[in-house]
Amino acid sequence: MLADEPAEFAVVESETMFSGRVWDVRRDRIAYGDAEIVREYVDHTGAVAVAAIDDRGRILVIRQYRHPIAMRDWELPAGLLDIPGEDPLAAAQRELAEEVDLVADEWAPLVEFYTSPGGSNELLRVYLARGVRATPEAFVRGEEEADIETRWVELDELLDAVKAGRVRNGILVTAALSLAAER
Repeated sequence: MLADEPAEFAVVESETMFSGRVWDVRRDRIAYGDAEIVREYVDHTGAVAVAAIDDRGRILVIRQYRHPIAMRDWELPAGLLDIPGEDPLAAAQRELAEEVDLVADEWAPLVEFYTSPGGSNELLRVYLARGVRATPEAFVRGEEEADIETRWVELDELLDAVKAGRVRNGILVTAALSLAAER
């Protein structure tokens, strides 16, 4: 069976190089074999995303501004695991409500993955949400979330956009391919 293998090596030294509002950058010195190696990485809280499916089988995508890539990219509703002790499923439910004013009756894990294991320890969990409906009240949004655009798309349209390189958000791409694999 193909599976990632846990491996831990002694961390000789670890320091926070940068402490940010959302995540930190760490530098670790690791005893690896007969040598030591130094690695810097984003020490991330983890995150969740939601593949919300409506009663017609369409997937909800949102478009919002992302400064590091200087784009308004299409993605899934998502957010950080930034509340200590919060269950990832509860965080996904919260993010769906806060970002797009939706709740769902049925929730199931879809896929989880490390977003960039060479440079970050971020584990991203995508949940599948069905039986979606509007929240009783709309949430007030600010910053990049203030002008979120929403669209319901067929899976085939999303897959075409992925294959053509018109959408490149890693979470959206991974979720789309996971949904296609389940189909």
